[in-house]
Amino acid sequence: MDALEELSIIKRNTVEVITEEELLKKLERSSRTGCPLKIKLGLDPTAPDLHIGHTVVIFKLKQFQDLGHEVIFLIGDFTGMIGDPSGKSETRKPLTVEEIAENAKTYERQIFKILDPEKTRIAFNSQWMSAMSAQGLIELASKHTVAQMLERDDFHKRYLEGRSIGIHEFLYPLIQGYDSVMLKADVELGGTDQKFNLLVGRELQKDYGQEPQVIITLPLLEGTDGVQKMSKSLGNYIGIDEPPREIFGKTMSIPDSLILRYLELATPSSPEEILQMRGALESGTLHPREAKAMLAKLLVTLYHGAEAAEKAQAEFDRVFREKGLPEKIETAEIPLERPLGFVTESYIWLPLVLTKAGLTSSNSAARRLIQQGAVEVDGQRITDVDYELATDREYLIRVGKRKFKRITFR
Repeated sequence: MDALEELSIIKRNTVEVITEEELLKKLERSSRTGCPLKIKLGLDPTAPDLHIGHTVVIFKLKQFQDLGHEVIFLIGDFTGMIGDPSGKSETRKPLTVEEIAENAKTYERQIFKILDPEKTRIAFNSQWMSAMSAQGLIELASKHTVAQMLERDDFHKRYLEGRSIGIHEFLYPLIQGYDSVMLKADVELGGTDQKFNLLVGRELQKDYGQEPQVIITLPLLEGTDGVQKMSKSLGNYIGIDEPPREIFGKTMSIPDSLILRYLELATPSSPEEILQMRGALESGTLHPREAKAMLAKLLVTLYHGAEAAEKAQAEFDRVFREKGLPEKIETAEIPLERPLGFVTESYIWLPLVLTKAGLTSSNSAARRLIQQGAVEVDGQRITDVDYELATDREYLIRVGKRKFKRITFR
């Protein structure tokens, strides 16, 4: 494959390549010398799970890997303690060293569901940042001005609105850029929200006498709500380490408008396969529900295998098409603690039960779901937020379409 063919593959599904001419030259040199390019992708381990929004850039990294280039997955265990301010309207709460370390372990394991572990270099930016002296950090900070930092949209908006900006937040793009210097990256990947940080890396490499990296930005994947960017904090995510039935069920819940976008950005499907599904949907020969089932099965297969995908589909059909119950329903035993949640000695408040059973994140969320008619107790829909459960018996509770629990009291 020549450099132009490689470039055509790499450009697929990208938003911007800065610059395309530089990338072509790097690819031609690599082809001529037999020396692979160094392709960098950095993620901060700010949460224990990767979701399919993250995989948009990871699949692009895999594409470079398949083309024979050296891929570097950088785990930002040092920058994670700062918290990436990209797109944030307020200063993020830093994570502890212990939280970062625990999340980093899960990242290493999860990325190998996509990348080849034998051909992937894992790096941690604490390797060089923890060793950097105060003098070195001051020298790094001198490479950029406050005016340049305030050109970034999120910083600019916060400054105009009088919202606080921590000095440490200005260090984040500088450290991310310095990572590229230390790794001598030829190309760095990131979402569109990372463009400023990626450009800082280009400039820092010039400052340190290196050839500037090419930056490639990729789309941000919408969450299952079809509106907001996929995010665990918003609850609109599909985690790649979630149980098969959760991945399948969440995929079946997405708006029809996201089917092709998920297929294109969050799976390794070929352009021909995507075109085929698009044609079938547009002609009406494929119903959106069946297309979602195909997508859901593909996602479960990617992260749990074909057998798990078959079982997840069978369970989904049984529960939602045949109105059956899942094969396995977890039992939650609720301790009878007075006085919270009790109306009398023998009755307990339903929203509290939902929260203690892990079916909702809070009592207010439980009340909201009850009002929306999303809660069933023993097959009966409950809409009264003051509903009480007797504590001398067992219940089967369903929240939404996929959450079931048997409830007992002690």
